[in-house]
Amino acid sequence: MPRLRTALVLALLVALAFGVNRLVASTGVVVATADKLNLSPAPSSLANRVLLPDLESGACMSLAPTRAGSGQTVFIDAGHGGLDPGVVAGGGKALEKDATLGVATRLSDLLRAAGYRVVMARTQDTTVIKLSASDSVYGSLTASAEHRDLAARAACANAAGATALLSIHFDAFADPTVGGTETFYDSVRTFAPASRKLATDLQSALVVALGTADRGVWTDDQLTAPTLTSSGSTYNHLIELGPMSAGWVDEPSQMAGALVEPLFLTNPTEARLAGDPSGQQLIAAALKAGLVKFLTAG
Repeated sequence: MPRLRTALVLALLVALAFGVNRLVASTGVVVATADKLNLSPAPSSLANRVLLPDLESGACMSLAPTRAGSGQTVFIDAGHGGLDPGVVAGGGKALEKDATLGVATRLSDLLRAAGYRVVMARTQDTTVIKLSASDSVYGSLTASAEHRDLAARAACANAAGATALLSIHFDAFADPTVGGTETFYDSVRTFAPASRKLATDLQSALVVALGTADRGVWTDDQLTAPTLTSSGSTYNHLIELGPMSAGWVDEPSQMAGALVEPLFLTNPTEARLAGDPSGQQLIAAALKAGLVKFLTAG
């Protein structure tokens, strides 16, 4: 047995040296040279990058379904990441970027098991774009970097040929007693009716599953969050969902899209649910139900 094991290792090294086709795990580690050794890892372990320039490691990753399905692709954006924490609550114990990634990862698994291809904006605690030294000031992202990062997420969804775009975020408010669920879509796109249906299906599924206050479905121009710059204020839409605007959003997303805010991280009860793995699984299951309802509608 030791000699056989050594021979297999040598075969792998030789194959790699001569550029034989490889199977690569989602971690980026070579797991086999399939054409020589006839090894086939489980489909759930494989991921491929959607080809776009200047992306961080683990960004814009395509994950195949783990069972036969419709062939449709869902783009999942875990909001924020890396130097952009999003909402910081509970004395720094609750970070929006962590909760969104936890939900997105669980949702990806559920959708793939239902036969959907998934493309993840990010699979790690990073931005989507590769940052340069000028993209941060005192450890925080510049407005320019945030703008390019959001544009890259829309570009990834387009390159993936996604049927639906889902951006996952969590809410915040000065009053810690405020809570609930709300969902946004853009009403000026040519496919706005589809986006509204997607937003409505997601909102309904979340409210039922979480038992939260239904804060409604809104258009993105009704979002009261501060914008990155004066240009963003003039645009008055979410970059990932909104229409083209020369010099600001040159390549808008081309599919039905919605942004969900399932819970308020500034509400202690809701923050505990958002940070708990079982709570993240509950949110992911609700989002999957809403997405499947939308994707299978006649």
